[in-house]
Amino acid sequence: MRVPLLLAALLAGVSAMPAAAQQQPAPAALPGEGAEDARLKALFHASDEASLKRNPLNALFRGDLRYADQLGNYYTDAYLTAELAASEADLAALRKIDRAKLTSVNRIAYDVFEADQLRAQKGFRADILSVSKYLPMDHFTGFQAFYPDFASGQGAAPFKTVLDYDNNLKRNVQYAAAYDRVIGLFREGMQRKIVQPKLVVTNMIEQFDNLIAQGVEESVFYGPVTKFPEGIAPADQARLKAAYAAQIRDVILPAHQKIRAFLATEYLPAARDSVGTSALPGGAALYAYAIESNTTLPLTAEYVHTLGLSEVKRILTEMEAQKAKVGFQGTLQEFFTHLRTEKRFQPESADALRIGFEAIGKRVDARIGEQFSLIPKTPLEIRPVPAYREKTDAAGSYASGTPDGSRPGVFYFNTYDLPTRYTWGMETLYLHEGAPGHHFQISLAQENAALPAFMRFGGNTAYVEGWALYAETLHDELDVGVEPYQRMGGLNDEMLRAMRLVVDSGLHAKGWGRDQAIDYMVTNSPMSRTDATAEVERYIAMPGQALSYKIGQLTILKAKAKAKAALGAKFDPRGFHAAVLDTGALPMPVLEKKIDDWVAGVK
Repeated sequence: MRVPLLLAALLAGVSAMPAAAQQQPAPAALPGEGAEDARLKALFHASDEASLKRNPLNALFRGDLRYADQLGNYYTDAYLTAELAASEADLAALRKIDRAKLTSVNRIAYDVFEADQLRAQKGFRADILSVSKYLPMDHFTGFQAFYPDFASGQGAAPFKTVLDYDNNLKRNVQYAAAYDRVIGLFREGMQRKIVQPKLVVTNMIEQFDNLIAQGVEESVFYGPVTKFPEGIAPADQARLKAAYAAQIRDVILPAHQKIRAFLATEYLPAARDSVGTSALPGGAALYAYAIESNTTLPLTAEYVHTLGLSEVKRILTEMEAQKAKVGFQGTLQEFFTHLRTEKRFQPESADALRIGFEAIGKRVDARIGEQFSLIPKTPLEIRPVPAYREKTDAAGSYASGTPDGSRPGVFYFNTYDLPTRYTWGMETLYLHEGAPGHHFQISLAQENAALPAFMRFGGNTAYVEGWALYAETLHDELDVGVEPYQRMGGLNDEMLRAMRLVVDSGLHAKGWGRDQAIDYMVTNSPMSRTDATAEVERYIAMPGQALSYKIGQLTILKAKAKAKAALGAKFDPRGFHAAVLDTGALPMPVLEKKIDDWVAGVK
């Protein structure tokens, strides 16, 4: 977990961050709601308003432009103090509300809000902050991994008016200044022997090298002035082009060069050779918190590791069955090599990948109504990952749109090292990132104006990623991932999430090294070493985050099996999926209770 804690959640999960059209008014009362419901809604609204002011980037992602000229005072003690104080005040106010007098939906909202505040407050404990505070940035959660795309004219920042362009200039100045605070925290961490692994530092240096090499007019930060919307006068265009070029030359590039030099000359020599949190002072407590904050469950590292080993064993058995179906003569390891090296599984071009994903989407759309009664209104687009971040990006990712359709949801596919973007992995990747995975879950939540803002636009990784991994299991129902090689692709993706339980806990609790973790993943799946390396370096940078996928999926599958057993012929997948999706991202215990109540209602 990185600090600032809430900024880390933003930066790490920005690809899945929902968006709203504009500032939302205080919610009106619904039929059947009473005085306690009104108090609860007022608390949620006030809490959200205050949070947006402290976290202006969150507001901007939601289309709320009130704080559009601000970035936020991240990487400061004042920020942390304000976040903790707000959480404590919100929790105290919540407990003055009589939960028993709330409607059933608002009782769920009460439980989610309470669980979120309690979990967040654990991250402010002295034993956690004494470590996380001095690890402010890595190659996944650092500003350099997120903000350039955000401000590029192709990201979430709006560029419709002259004011939008000027606000971006103001944010860019604050962005550059934030690196001085980051350097200060890194230096204090060096004194305390709390430092990042060398490989994380090397990856950050490479990211800054890539940004610096773009120069001025080829810089991603120059992107907004390469194309203006209608209505911006020629004189304004000329002024803005000059201003953007000057800012890149005089502010942004010097900031990038300064932190790059610090990382390379001061921090890298002090960085550690070890990769797990267990090697840090207080690292065991930090990892325990990382597990709970990402899974919403108080699981031990040993439990996670054992669960992962059992899942890996089960999936290997299913892979053997697919190998037999295609008639491959040889060991499973030889079959993995065949999948990695056979030319027919290597895409011809980035455009061929896009066309393939679009065809998959049409097949899914033709069957989706059989499984879902709730369909997002937000459109979905398919695009390649921007070149400057493709080397460290996952194979696929999702960026949310807006409920009003002004910005679509986007499924990004990665074309880095193109021969390793195997075609047998395409169908499952689309189910996960597109429909009915992240696009459905995030869009349906943000489109539901009856929910409080923190449920529409917030969430937890176990639900968000657990749902997307659960979506992969609907291959038979949606007529994709059924052909044996595509089924192997699905098993490969499921194996990835199972191996994450083993590898993440191995790295951070059992003393595993980077190469050991990479070898484990290549041995137990057809993953390329390129992808396995990127995955392992992600787990090293973001302890615990990778656990959420499999834990969330297994929780949803368990709830589905329980509902099927209880309802028999009355079980309707459309009703089950609506019950899972119609109240946003829930902590796992709250979700399980909700499905139990849904089953009781159907009965």
